[in-house]
Amino acid sequence: MAQDLTPADPTVVLELLSAFRRSKIMFTGVSLGVFDRLTAGPQSAAEIADSLRCDAAATERLLHSLVGLELLTRDGDRFANTAAATEYLTSDSPRRMTGYINYSDRVMWTMWGNLEDAVREGTHRWRQTYGWDGPIFSSFFKTDEAMREFLMGMHGFGMLTSPKIVSALDLSRFRHWVDLGGATGHLAIAACRRYRDLSATVFDLPVAVPLAREIVGQTEVAERVAVVGGDFFTDDLPPGDLYSLGRILHDWSEDRIRLLLRKIFAALPSGGGVLIAEKLINDSLDGPPWAQLQDLNMLIVTEGRERTLAQYESLLSEAGFVNVAACRTDSPLDVILALKA
Repeated sequence: MAQDLTPADPTVVLELLSAFRRSKIMFTGVSLGVFDRLTAGPQSAAEIADSLRCDAAATERLLHSLVGLELLTRDGDRFANTAAATEYLTSDSPRRMTGYINYSDRVMWTMWGNLEDAVREGTHRWRQTYGWDGPIFSSFFKTDEAMREFLMGMHGFGMLTSPKIVSALDLSRFRHWVDLGGATGHLAIAACRRYRDLSATVFDLPVAVPLAREIVGQTEVAERVAVVGGDFFTDDLPPGDLYSLGRILHDWSEDRIRLLLRKIFAALPSGGGVLIAEKLINDSLDGPPWAQLQDLNMLIVTEGRERTLAQYESLLSEAGFVNVAACRTDSPLDVILALKA
Protein backbone atom coordinates (compact mmCIF):
# COMPACT_ATOMS: atom_id res chain seq x y z
CA MET A 1 0.00 0.00 0.00
CA ALA A 2 1.44 3.37 -1.05
CA GLN A 3 2.33 5.72 1.80
CA ASP A 4 0.47 9.04 1.87
CA LEU A 5 3.19 11.71 1.81
CA THR A 6 0.78 14.67 1.95
CA PRO A 7 1.55 16.58 5.16
CA ALA A 8 -1.19 17.52 7.59
CA ASP A 9 -2.27 21.16 7.64
CA PRO A 10 0.19 22.90 10.04
CA THR A 11 -1.92 26.06 10.47
CA VAL A 12 -3.10 25.36 14.02
CA VAL A 13 0.45 24.58 15.17
CA LEU A 14 1.91 27.67 13.53
CA GLU A 15 -0.79 29.93 14.97
CA LEU A 16 -0.27 28.59 18.49
CA LEU A 17 3.49 28.86 18.13
CA SER A 18 3.17 32.62 17.72
CA ALA A 19 0.16 33.26 19.99
CA PHE A 20 2.23 34.24 23.04
CA ARG A 21 4.20 36.69 20.90
CA ARG A 22 1.05 38.53 19.87
CA SER A 23 -0.04 38.84 23.50
CA LYS A 24 3.34 40.18 24.55
CA ILE A 25 3.33 42.78 21.76
CA MET A 26 0.03 44.18 23.07
CA PHE A 27 1.27 44.00 26.67
CA THR A 28 4.40 45.92 25.71
CA GLY A 29 2.45 48.60 23.88
CA VAL A 30 0.37 49.16 27.02
CA SER A 31 3.33 48.97 29.41
CA LEU A 32 5.48 51.43 27.45
CA GLY A 33 2.58 53.84 27.03
CA VAL A 34 2.30 53.72 23.23
CA PHE A 35 -1.48 53.92 23.20
CA ASP A 36 -1.56 56.68 25.81
CA ARG A 37 0.94 58.70 23.77
CA LEU A 38 -1.26 58.48 20.69
CA THR A 39 -4.40 59.81 22.37
CA ALA A 40 -3.12 63.28 21.44
CA GLY A 41 -3.20 62.35 17.74
CA PRO A 42 -1.10 60.62 15.08
CA GLN A 43 2.67 60.68 15.52
CA SER A 44 5.71 59.36 13.73
CA ALA A 45 7.80 56.50 15.05
CA ALA A 46 10.62 58.92 15.82
CA GLU A 47 8.32 61.17 17.86
CA ILE A 48 6.91 58.23 19.81
CA ALA A 49 10.35 56.76 20.47
CA ASP A 50 11.67 60.11 21.68
CA SER A 51 8.74 60.70 24.05
CA LEU A 52 8.95 57.16 25.45
CA ARG A 53 12.78 57.24 25.62
CA CYS A 54 13.06 54.08 23.54
CA ASP A 55 15.33 53.05 20.69
CA ALA A 56 13.97 54.59 17.49
CA ALA A 57 14.48 51.61 15.18
CA ALA A 58 13.11 49.10 17.70
CA THR A 59 10.11 51.33 18.42
CA GLU A 60 9.28 51.50 14.72
CA ARG A 61 9.37 47.71 14.52
CA LEU A 62 7.00 47.47 17.50
CA LEU A 63 4.62 50.01 15.98
CA HIS A 64 4.45 48.14 12.68
CA SER A 65 3.67 44.94 14.61
CA LEU A 66 0.85 46.73 16.44
CA VAL A 67 -0.51 47.76 13.04
CA GLY A 68 -0.39 44.10 12.03
CA LEU A 69 -2.40 43.23 15.15
CA GLU A 70 -5.00 45.88 14.19
CA LEU A 71 -4.35 47.92 17.33
CA LEU A 72 -2.78 50.82 15.42
CA THR A 73 -3.26 52.29 11.94
CA ARG A 74 -0.59 53.90 9.76
CA ASP A 75 -0.89 56.75 7.30
CA GLY A 76 2.46 57.45 5.67
CA ASP A 77 4.97 57.72 8.50
CA ARG A 78 2.38 58.50 11.17
CA PHE A 79 0.70 56.03 13.52
CA ALA A 80 -2.66 56.31 15.28
CA ASN A 81 -4.78 54.25 17.69
CA THR A 82 -7.65 52.15 16.43
CA ALA A 83 -11.01 52.69 18.13
CA ALA A 84 -10.53 49.50 20.15
CA ALA A 85 -7.09 50.60 21.35
CA THR A 86 -8.41 53.99 22.44
CA GLU A 87 -11.32 52.44 24.31
CA TYR A 88 -9.61 49.51 26.04
CA LEU A 89 -5.84 50.17 26.04
CA THR A 90 -5.50 53.78 27.19
CA SER A 91 -5.23 54.64 30.87
CA ASP A 92 -7.79 57.48 30.80
CA SER A 93 -10.62 55.52 29.19
CA PRO A 94 -13.54 54.62 31.48
CA ARG A 95 -13.70 51.28 29.67
CA ARG A 96 -9.98 50.57 29.97
CA MET A 97 -8.67 47.06 30.56
CA THR A 98 -5.11 48.21 31.19
CA GLY A 99 -5.10 47.14 34.83
CA TYR A 100 -6.01 43.57 33.95
CA ILE A 101 -3.59 43.63 31.01
CA ASN A 102 -0.72 44.77 33.23
CA TYR A 103 -1.67 42.11 35.80
CA SER A 104 -1.62 39.51 33.01
CA ASP A 105 1.78 40.76 31.86
CA ARG A 106 3.49 41.20 35.22
CA VAL A 107 1.95 38.38 37.24
CA MET A 108 0.19 35.73 35.18
CA TRP A 109 2.77 35.71 32.36
CA THR A 110 5.44 34.38 34.74
CA MET A 111 3.07 31.99 36.51
CA TRP A 112 1.98 30.43 33.22
CA GLY A 113 5.62 29.51 32.65
CA ASN A 114 5.10 26.92 35.40
CA LEU A 115 2.07 25.24 33.86
CA GLU A 116 3.88 21.92 33.58
CA ASP A 117 4.43 21.79 37.33
CA ALA A 118 0.82 22.88 38.00
CA VAL A 119 -0.36 19.91 35.94
CA ARG A 120 2.10 17.53 37.61
CA GLU A 121 1.12 18.57 41.13
CA GLY A 122 -2.47 19.82 40.61
CA THR A 123 -1.90 23.02 42.59
CA HIS A 124 -1.50 26.75 42.03
CA ARG A 125 1.92 28.30 41.47
CA TRP A 126 2.01 31.11 44.10
CA ARG A 127 4.96 29.76 46.06
CA GLN A 128 6.95 28.41 43.11
CA THR A 129 6.73 31.65 41.15
CA TYR A 130 6.80 34.34 43.83
CA GLY A 131 7.36 32.65 47.19
CA TRP A 132 3.88 33.68 48.40
CA ASP A 133 1.93 31.71 50.98
CA GLY A 134 -1.34 33.62 50.72
CA PRO A 135 -3.76 34.24 47.87
CA ILE A 136 -2.31 35.99 44.86
CA PHE A 137 -4.69 38.94 45.10
CA SER A 138 -3.64 39.97 48.61
CA SER A 139 0.04 39.56 47.73
CA PHE A 140 0.01 41.48 44.45
CA PHE A 141 -2.27 44.41 45.30
CA LYS A 142 -0.24 45.92 48.12
CA THR A 143 -0.99 49.55 47.19
CA ASP A 144 -4.23 51.40 46.60
CA GLU A 145 -3.02 52.34 43.13
CA ALA A 146 -2.36 48.72 42.14
CA MET A 147 -5.77 47.65 43.44
CA ARG A 148 -7.51 50.54 41.69
CA GLU A 149 -5.95 49.77 38.32
CA PHE A 150 -6.77 46.06 38.57
CA LEU A 151 -10.36 46.85 39.53
CA MET A 152 -10.65 49.29 36.63
CA GLY A 153 -9.37 46.58 34.31
CA MET A 154 -12.06 44.25 35.59
CA HIS A 155 -14.53 47.12 35.27
CA GLY A 156 -13.71 47.36 31.57
CA PHE A 157 -14.27 43.62 31.30
CA GLY A 158 -17.52 43.95 33.21
CA MET A 159 -18.78 46.70 30.92
CA LEU A 160 -18.69 44.10 28.14
CA THR A 161 -20.30 41.24 30.05
CA SER A 162 -22.67 42.70 32.65
CA PRO A 163 -25.36 43.98 30.25
CA LYS A 164 -25.55 40.49 28.73
CA ILE A 165 -25.69 38.81 32.12
CA VAL A 166 -28.65 40.86 33.37
CA SER A 167 -30.60 40.34 30.13
CA ALA A 168 -29.91 36.60 29.69
CA LEU A 169 -32.82 35.54 31.94
CA ASP A 170 -35.98 37.23 33.18
CA LEU A 171 -35.11 38.65 36.62
CA SER A 172 -38.05 41.02 36.97
CA ARG A 173 -39.48 39.09 39.97
CA PHE A 174 -36.63 40.26 42.23
CA ARG A 175 -36.60 43.53 44.16
CA HIS A 176 -33.18 43.78 45.82
CA TRP A 177 -30.03 42.48 44.15
CA VAL A 178 -26.90 41.88 46.27
CA ASP A 179 -23.73 41.46 44.21
CA LEU A 180 -21.18 39.57 46.30
CA GLY A 181 -17.62 40.47 45.35
CA GLY A 182 -19.16 43.18 43.16
CA ALA A 183 -15.92 45.18 42.67
CA THR A 184 -16.76 48.48 40.92
CA GLY A 185 -20.50 47.75 40.82
CA HIS A 186 -20.73 47.21 37.07
CA LEU A 187 -23.14 44.28 37.43
CA ALA A 188 -25.40 46.06 39.93
CA ILE A 189 -25.42 49.16 37.70
CA ALA A 190 -26.37 47.10 34.64
CA ALA A 191 -29.12 45.34 36.60
CA CYS A 192 -30.67 48.58 37.86
CA ARG A 193 -30.53 50.05 34.38
CA ARG A 194 -32.46 47.10 32.99
CA TYR A 195 -34.96 46.74 35.86
CA ARG A 196 -36.36 50.09 36.98
CA ASP A 197 -38.03 48.72 40.12
CA LEU A 198 -34.82 47.07 41.33
CA SER A 199 -32.44 48.30 44.02
CA ALA A 200 -29.01 46.79 44.65
CA THR A 201 -26.12 46.45 47.07
CA VAL A 202 -22.50 45.98 46.03
CA PHE A 203 -20.72 43.93 48.71
CA ASP A 204 -16.94 43.63 48.52
CA LEU A 205 -13.83 43.95 50.65
CA PRO A 206 -13.36 47.39 52.24
CA VAL A 207 -10.39 48.15 49.97
CA ALA A 208 -12.73 48.06 46.96
CA VAL A 209 -15.42 50.31 48.45
CA PRO A 210 -14.04 53.79 47.60
CA LEU A 211 -13.70 53.08 43.88
CA ALA A 212 -17.10 51.34 43.78
CA ARG A 213 -18.75 54.38 45.35
CA GLU A 214 -16.96 56.63 42.87
CA ILE A 215 -18.09 54.58 39.86
CA VAL A 216 -21.66 54.09 41.10
CA GLY A 217 -21.94 57.77 42.01
CA GLN A 218 -21.30 58.76 38.40
CA THR A 219 -24.32 56.83 37.11
CA GLU A 220 -27.99 57.69 36.77
CA VAL A 221 -28.90 54.74 39.06
CA ALA A 222 -26.71 55.83 41.99
CA GLU A 223 -29.69 56.37 44.30
CA ARG A 224 -30.67 52.72 43.91
CA VAL A 225 -27.20 51.19 44.46
CA ALA A 226 -25.58 50.98 47.91
CA VAL A 227 -21.95 49.96 48.45
CA VAL A 228 -21.04 48.00 51.59
CA GLY A 229 -17.67 46.66 52.72
CA GLY A 230 -17.23 43.16 54.07
CA ASP A 231 -16.02 39.59 53.50
CA PHE A 232 -18.72 37.27 52.19
CA PHE A 233 -17.08 34.26 53.85
CA THR A 234 -16.89 35.72 57.36
CA ASP A 235 -19.36 38.63 57.63
CA ASP A 236 -23.16 38.73 57.62
CA LEU A 237 -24.56 39.19 54.12
CA PRO A 238 -26.63 42.28 53.31
CA PRO A 239 -30.33 41.40 52.95
CA GLY A 240 -31.73 40.79 49.48
CA ASP A 241 -33.88 38.43 47.44
CA LEU A 242 -31.25 37.83 44.73
CA TYR A 243 -27.56 37.25 45.38
CA SER A 244 -25.12 37.24 42.49
CA LEU A 245 -21.64 35.75 42.16
CA GLY A 246 -19.88 37.06 39.07
CA ARG A 247 -16.50 35.46 38.39
CA ILE A 248 -16.32 34.43 42.05
CA LEU A 249 -16.94 30.69 42.30
CA HIS A 250 -14.26 29.76 39.78
CA ASP A 251 -11.68 31.09 42.27
CA TRP A 252 -12.55 28.58 44.97
CA SER A 253 -12.56 24.89 45.84
CA GLU A 254 -15.77 22.91 46.16
CA ASP A 255 -15.58 23.04 49.96
CA ARG A 256 -15.45 26.85 49.97
CA ILE A 257 -18.26 27.04 47.42
CA ARG A 258 -20.46 24.75 49.53
CA LEU A 259 -19.87 27.02 52.52
CA LEU A 260 -20.79 30.14 50.57
CA LEU A 261 -23.86 28.67 48.86
CA ARG A 262 -25.23 27.41 52.20
CA LYS A 263 -24.69 30.87 53.66
CA ILE A 264 -26.55 32.48 50.75
CA PHE A 265 -29.37 29.95 51.01
CA ALA A 266 -29.83 30.70 54.71
CA ALA A 267 -29.93 34.46 54.06
CA LEU A 268 -32.50 34.28 51.26
CA PRO A 269 -36.26 34.52 51.74
CA SER A 270 -38.46 31.88 50.17
CA GLY A 271 -38.62 32.45 46.44
CA GLY A 272 -35.28 34.25 46.47
CA GLY A 273 -32.49 33.28 44.13
CA VAL A 274 -28.78 33.06 43.47
CA LEU A 275 -27.30 34.04 40.11
CA ILE A 276 -23.91 32.68 39.05
CA ALA A 277 -21.98 34.28 36.18
CA GLU A 278 -19.15 32.04 34.95
CA LYS A 279 -18.18 30.58 31.60
CA LEU A 280 -19.54 27.06 31.44
CA ILE A 281 -17.45 24.19 30.15
CA ASN A 282 -19.45 21.93 27.83
CA ASP A 283 -20.76 18.76 29.48
CA SER A 284 -18.71 16.86 26.88
CA LEU A 285 -15.60 18.78 28.11
CA ASP A 286 -14.67 19.70 24.52
CA GLY A 287 -15.00 23.48 24.85
CA PRO A 288 -15.63 26.29 24.54
CA PRO A 289 -11.98 27.41 24.21
CA TRP A 290 -12.43 30.49 26.43
CA ALA A 291 -13.64 28.31 29.31
CA GLN A 292 -10.85 25.80 28.81
CA LEU A 293 -8.19 28.53 28.87
CA GLN A 294 -9.75 30.01 32.00
CA ASP A 295 -9.84 26.57 33.59
CA LEU A 296 -6.07 26.23 33.28
CA ASN A 297 -5.66 29.82 34.44
CA MET A 298 -7.60 28.94 37.57
CA LEU A 299 -5.34 25.93 38.13
CA ILE A 300 -2.25 28.15 38.00
CA VAL A 301 -3.53 31.25 39.79
CA THR A 302 -6.29 30.20 42.24
CA GLU A 303 -7.69 27.31 44.25
CA GLY A 304 -10.56 26.81 41.81
CA ARG A 305 -11.56 25.81 38.30
CA GLU A 306 -14.15 26.35 35.59
CA ARG A 307 -17.05 23.90 35.75
CA THR A 308 -19.82 22.33 33.71
CA LEU A 309 -23.48 23.13 34.25
CA ALA A 310 -23.96 19.68 35.76
CA GLN A 311 -21.25 20.40 38.32
CA TYR A 312 -22.88 23.69 39.31
CA GLU A 313 -26.29 22.01 39.47
CA SER A 314 -24.89 19.45 41.88
CA LEU A 315 -23.39 22.13 44.15
CA LEU A 316 -26.61 24.16 44.09
CA SER A 317 -28.82 21.15 44.78
CA GLU A 318 -26.60 20.13 47.69
CA ALA A 319 -27.08 23.61 49.19
CA GLY A 320 -30.87 23.30 48.88
CA PHE A 321 -31.56 25.27 45.69
CA VAL A 322 -34.12 24.16 43.11
CA ASN A 323 -35.33 25.16 39.63
CA VAL A 324 -31.89 25.65 38.14
CA ALA A 325 -31.96 27.52 34.82
CA ALA A 326 -29.00 28.43 32.64
CA CYS A 327 -28.29 30.54 29.60
CA ARG A 328 -25.14 30.45 27.52
CA THR A 329 -24.17 33.82 26.05
CA ASP A 330 -21.82 35.01 23.33
CA SER A 331 -19.80 36.89 25.96
CA PRO A 332 -17.01 35.53 28.20
CA LEU A 333 -19.62 34.71 30.88
CA ASP A 334 -22.70 32.49 31.00
CA VAL A 335 -25.53 32.66 33.54
CA ILE A 336 -27.08 30.21 36.02
CA LEU A 337 -30.08 31.03 38.20
CA ALA A 338 -31.37 28.85 41.05
CA LEU A 339 -34.17 29.46 43.55
CA LYS A 340 -34.93 28.81 47.19
CA ALA A 341 -38.29 27.06 47.35
